[in-house]
Amino acid sequence: MKLMIDLTQQQPTTNDGIDTRLKISALWIGTLFIFAYVDLFSLYRSDVRADLEEGKIFIFNVNQTLLFITTLYIIIPSAMIYLTLIMPRRTNRIVNIVMATVYALTIIGGAVGEWSYFVLGSAAEAILLAVVVHHAWTWPAHSDSARAIRTSAAPHQGG
Repeated sequence: MKLMIDLTQQQPTTNDGIDTRLKISALWIGTLFIFAYVDLFSLYRSDVRADLEEGKIFIFNVNQTLLFITTLYIIIPSAMIYLTLIMPRRTNRIVNIVMATVYALTIIGGAVGEWSYFVLGSAAEAILLAVVVHHAWTWPAHSDSARAIRTSAAPHQGG
């Protein structure tokens, strides 16, 4: 028996007709794109490159621990893209509100004293995360009951 999402059925939507799960997931995607580009743009800065050559990022030594923690910091919002699509509404709301708030605070803190491109990118990330919180907070209660999920014992046919 398979659990399949039937995309031909009406999905849970808000007033604008877009599923809240898709909105939140898309916001996490946008946040990650900005993460990546702002960090890549930093490589154009001679001061950042010089620090990297000395084995430093800001005040931290570049080592396995720092790179492990940094990787974990990126894995969590990456997982939120998928988790937002599959978690039950109640859990989804709590996790998205908490994670978006924590990430927004770390992003704002990391932007203090940075160059204007970094502050702009950080502000955009924080705004996207504020919208995540807004959508999670205002998520209509009826949306889970309208979810179009069906079970099928039939084997998957091509495609």
